[in-house]
Amino acid sequence: MSKTSNGSRSSPGRGALLGLTGGIAAGKSTVAAMLTELGARVISADDLAREVVEPGTPALAEIVARFGAEYIGPDGRLDRKALGAKVFAYPAARMALEAIVLPRIREAFQAELSRIRAEDPDAVVVYDAPLLIEAKAHKEVDKVIVVAVDEATQVRRLMERDGLTETGARARLKAQLPLERRLRYADEVVDGTLPPEALRARLEAILAKARAA
Repeated sequence: MSKTSNGSRSSPGRGALLGLTGGIAAGKSTVAAMLTELGARVISADDLAREVVEPGTPALAEIVARFGAEYIGPDGRLDRKALGAKVFAYPAARMALEAIVLPRIREAFQAELSRIRAEDPDAVVVYDAPLLIEAKAHKEVDKVIVVAVDEATQVRRLMERDGLTETGARARLKAQLPLERRLRYADEVVDGTLPPEALRARLEAILAKARAA
């Protein structure tokens, strides 16, 4: 087994496992979609986060116990928007939510990774996770890809996309890991403002390197 630059270990004969992260409105979703088009097997932490709080799950019961039933909609599902507004405003609440959800996401990720590896051992797998570094999942991947844009672009995109005020957009950014800290863990940095053709070429190069490793 060989040690990777991030301290994780990858088994010989197995396809690369890449971690993909970036701040809110950096363009990570666009990158993940294009990586899928280019043949990578992308596991979305956001999708897993929704699965682990489905009605009847232990995580949802813990969330109700900690935050109250007012965050459950008429359909019995978690009102993610309402709870999100609370946890973004209160760091202690965000930490409490992460303590409930992140271990379940980790388990779900490992299960999905095992399924993919059983199906195609040589596949390049990308773990698309906003909290890749905060959850220390970067230690389990071979390489970390950070999607980066300047703060002004993030603020503008958040205002346009989510209808936030500038103050609200900046509050969302402040609640996240700063870009400079993400970059400390980056093996590859992708400019989130690249036009589609340039972005595709950049990602093709990253995948080619991963497949050749």
